[in-house]
Amino acid sequence: MSFRARHLLGIEHLGPDEITALLDLADRYVALGRSAAKHADVLAGMTQINMFFEASTRTQSSFELAGKRLGADVMNMAMQASSLKKGETLIDTAMTLNAMHPDLLVVRHPNSGAVDLLAQKVTCAVLNAGDGRHEHPTQALLDALTIRRAKGRLHRLTVAICGDIAHSRVARSNLLLLGKMENRVRLVGPPTLMPAQAAEFGVEVTDDMREGLRDADVVMMLRLQRERMDGAFIPSEREYYHRFGLDAEKLAHAKGDAIVMHPGPMNRGVEIDGTLADDINRSVIQEQVEMGVAVRMAAMELLARNLRAARENGDG
Repeated sequence: MSFRARHLLGIEHLGPDEITALLDLADRYVALGRSAAKHADVLAGMTQINMFFEASTRTQSSFELAGKRLGADVMNMAMQASSLKKGETLIDTAMTLNAMHPDLLVVRHPNSGAVDLLAQKVTCAVLNAGDGRHEHPTQALLDALTIRRAKGRLHRLTVAICGDIAHSRVARSNLLLLGKMENRVRLVGPPTLMPAQAAEFGVEVTDDMREGLRDADVVMMLRLQRERMDGAFIPSEREYYHRFGLDAEKLAHAKGDAIVMHPGPMNRGVEIDGTLADDINRSVIQEQVEMGVAVRMAAMELLARNLRAARENGDG
């Protein structure tokens, strides 16, 4: 299986073959998750530590469940009560953890680049569960798996990513992945929530939802990242929903079989109409949650394989 990475820090350094290999393995774990016996033993004897410096429900619980289903010993660290509050540096924390000889380290951090810094200081495999505005690779991979299963392919599709692009690590990771897989990507949102260098990604950029959704195969809505905003980026939630919230009228401009996605948590009536979010004929939001467990299982298995191989060769 063609997957060479030692860590999963972002999509940027993955090749199309590695993305495909991970998604193929994740497909097998979807089937396992739907079976009566949901467990495998590929991580038996290995230790997984989850370090979430930002609050998380979906991602943290998904990584925890993925590790346990693969047979790992899983520890969740309460970072809000950790020694970092007492003045310990991130590197000191990394060195302390490294002395415990973990095998997999799952990290979410509010600062871009923090997870990469940790990866340089430890001998285990590191998975980025989101770092600042930088990347959220497993979210992009689970979105890719959701799209591939719904559309039967992951190339030559038109994908509209709509909303708060500027503050979204999900948008960045999806841009990178969809670009590598030869898709047409449109970014749709108000100029205040669009990064200045958006056009440099080789995508189309518009502040007109109806134009942005025209003939789209996939409509990916994003959450307003209020916690990362330090000013007034929108006039009001009501005005935002009127112009950029997804409803049936705007969705009608996309293809008739277009799917609707959202990474969660959703602000119903702000980013998306609640009825549309629950429409099982168009929305794949619940499927995204299911795919998240399978993708994280696949990512941890592939990294564990590479870690074992490196240790056997004396490189770990």
